[in-house]
Amino acid sequence: MTDEQIIERFEQEEITLATIKRRVWAYSIDEILISVLFMIIFFGKIPQDASYEQTLNLLNSLFSYVILLKIIYQTFFVWYYGATPGKMLMKIRVISTIDLENPAMIYALNRAIVRIISETFFYIGFLWALTNPKKETWHDKVAKTLVVNVY
Repeated sequence: MTDEQIIERFEQEEITLATIKRRVWAYSIDEILISVLFMIIFFGKIPQDASYEQTLNLLNSLFSYVILLKIIYQTFFVWYYGATPGKMLMKIRVISTIDLENPAMIYALNRAIVRIISETFFYIGFLWALTNPKKETWHDKVAKTLVVNVY
């Protein structure tokens, strides 16, 4: 869909873009949920008598698992439901600019991967949304998605 077609369809269906504030809240909720999931999965891996340094080294060695968990979490929820639990709580969702439906799995996966890259580089891809009229982040641009309100 062209930008003009998207605008026309948004007006017809009374779709509005999600605010940055709602997106930040949704992001925060999802990060807390992912952290809790990580702790549940890997809690038994940390020995009770480990020193601070040993615990820190162990957590650093598990970093790639955190990245994988985030990618799986984001991909599954955005592809299957059109929203992560954080987005659901904030009443926002991700839609494809191709058909205004949930993104296809490959687009959801691309979105999740670019999201991680954006986080790695000081969240600059997220900050991009502050200057973009459609409030698109880098991961939205790559995946051809927009985040909209659900009413």
